[in-house]
Amino acid sequence: MATSTVSRAGRPAPRTRRPEQRVRRQLPTSPWLFAAPGLLIIGAFILYPFVSTVVNAFTDRRTLIPGTFVGLDNFRELLQDDMFWIGLRNSTLYVVGVVPALVVLPLLLALLVQKNIPGITFFRSAFYTPVVASIVVVGLIWVWLLDERGLVNSLLETIGVGRVGFLSDQWLLLLSAMAVTVWKGLGYYMIIYLAALANVPRELHEAAAVDGAGAVRRFLSVTVPAVRSTMVLVGALSSVAAFKVFSEVYLMAGPSGGPAGEDTTLVMLVQRTGTGLTGRVGYASAISVVVFVVTVALMLLVLRADRRDES
Repeated sequence: MATSTVSRAGRPAPRTRRPEQRVRRQLPTSPWLFAAPGLLIIGAFILYPFVSTVVNAFTDRRTLIPGTFVGLDNFRELLQDDMFWIGLRNSTLYVVGVVPALVVLPLLLALLVQKNIPGITFFRSAFYTPVVASIVVVGLIWVWLLDERGLVNSLLETIGVGRVGFLSDQWLLLLSAMAVTVWKGLGYYMIIYLAALANVPRELHEAAAVDGAGAVRRFLSVTVPAVRSTMVLVGALSSVAAFKVFSEVYLMAGPSGGPAGEDTTLVMLVQRTGTGLTGRVGYASAISVVVFVVTVALMLLVLRADRRDES
């Protein structure tokens, strides 16, 4: 309760307010002041581009021409565009080829480096090094390795196998890009699994060992159920990243998308269609909307499968 005193001159001293009263008056505005920078960044670099892309998908806008509303014409054109179906096929195959490897292999790698043995820190750092390396550097290294005159083909020729067209064959190029994606993502998802494995009670493994379960049985009956939610998370993250792949295929196949453009992905098609002075921004935006819808559908399918397994 605020109190007042009388000064020596006979005038009442000003009332003093308690600290909690001053803080209470600052609460309604202070949180917004702290959140304002983050909200501005989200609005400028996420919300506005997203809304702009959706709006442009229904126009015939080009790089230097504002464009007019055309309704669903861009999406109708997509259904008749052979390159769109090629990009959708390659992006889907990328998900099918990359996601299972990125769900299982990092878990096995985490089990390998989980034990505290001398020198294990070096191997943890070595496995994580590709994650922090630039994708451009990684892509160029693999291009040099898999080129017709690269190290891998030189070794194959030495042992009598002959040179293999890793970067000239349509399917081998796509598989090579998948290998680069898996190799670069192993360390990242390994760290996620290590955090999950640290929360698995050791008593469960000890009880299973007492019951006579071997290493494989303990892995299937104890480890996998304990980290199942983490596996779902890894599956969702890797699915979205694989469907939106760009850098690996672009660096290894080139801007044309490999032989006759047969290795083009959807994101590469967006970049090729919507850039340049004559870029079809509206058509590229329609492709981007399709990519967004498919990635959201992938995440919902993964989450639904997880809930079905829980039930």
